[in-house]
Amino acid sequence: MHDRSLEGLKVLDLSRVLAGPFAGQVLGDLGAEVIKVEFPHGGDTTRGWGPPFAGGEAAYYLCANRNKRSITLDFTKGREVLERLVKWADIVLLNLRIDSLKKQKLTYEDLKAINPKIIYGLITGFGTSGPYAEKSGFDVVAQGMGGIMSITGEPEGEPMKVGVAIVDVTSALYLVIGILSALRQREKTGEGQMVDVALLDSQVSWLVNVASSYLVSGNRPKRYGNQHATIVPYQVFKVKDGYLIVGVGSEKQWKDFCRMLHKEEWAEDPRFHINKDRVKNREILIPLIQEEMMLKTREEWLDLMEEFAVPGGPINEVDEVFADPQVLHREMLVKMPHPTAGEVKLVGSPIKMSETPVSYEMAPPLLGQHTEEILKELGYSASEIQALQEDQIV
Repeated sequence: MHDRSLEGLKVLDLSRVLAGPFAGQVLGDLGAEVIKVEFPHGGDTTRGWGPPFAGGEAAYYLCANRNKRSITLDFTKGREVLERLVKWADIVLLNLRIDSLKKQKLTYEDLKAINPKIIYGLITGFGTSGPYAEKSGFDVVAQGMGGIMSITGEPEGEPMKVGVAIVDVTSALYLVIGILSALRQREKTGEGQMVDVALLDSQVSWLVNVASSYLVSGNRPKRYGNQHATIVPYQVFKVKDGYLIVGVGSEKQWKDFCRMLHKEEWAEDPRFHINKDRVKNREILIPLIQEEMMLKTREEWLDLMEEFAVPGGPINEVDEVFADPQVLHREMLVKMPHPTAGEVKLVGSPIKMSETPVSYEMAPPLLGQHTEEILKELGYSASEIQALQEDQIV
């Protein structure tokens, strides 16, 4: 059994829904000990976000909560228990609104007073400062406000959100990066700090080249559907029996693509010779390519693309993704024993490390599954635990 890279770190996950819990899961996969704190009645909202369910647990909840233990705790009545947990932790994760943090005395200043070395990881809609700081923020709101919806969808269609809560996920990853950086700094100074990640900031950051193009040109970006604003051809094409992706990213690949289509003359045509010409003349070129692509099936084209070293691939349905030999080889599908479902299938971690690989120790926990166990570790006696239960604190 390998050591895990974050073994020995203790994470107190006070977050809920997706962004915070997903960050906690990433830390747990890397070896941190994660305690998930949930209110006694109902727990994390996502536990009820189904169907589908597995062993009574919603699939949505299962996607972001493995490698954690669960304790139930009423923050308002159980402050002393919460403070023991904060003293125990190296890292605390939260994604409550600013006013809720103040009301429940869960701000960075509040928790720093309890544990000066705490790394305080916070995800909110709009951050801890600025004119929107007190507003609620959700993934789809950030997608709308941050610009991604304005550049996603068909050119003449309506703005379109991404099919998963991608702002929550990327914000979680930014939070993990910030936490690891804060831990490195704490090694040098002995001091903790707050890592403040906002959904809106995260979404704006991954406008990347589209944002850069606007900032350079001053021109409002347009929607291109499944085409690319600055690379042609780089898009989805319809074929005889479905769709596939072609991604021609260099002039060599363009020549290879033309050879594959038996249209070598296109590579020498001044309208299409280099990428900037193809971008300028896309309305002429794309219909010509589309006509050729309709002549063969997806598998026939994929074989030819392999032969001619033309980048691209199929557009898989989700069931096809989890049957793909490369996805399976890379262990992006994992199976874990679960106390009520028997076995649950989960998406694996994409982080592959040669010396300290991730491991999957615990399935997403049942609500309060480890409450008594954790309270004993915090020093509570059996009679004290019973009293906390009778008072409905845990």
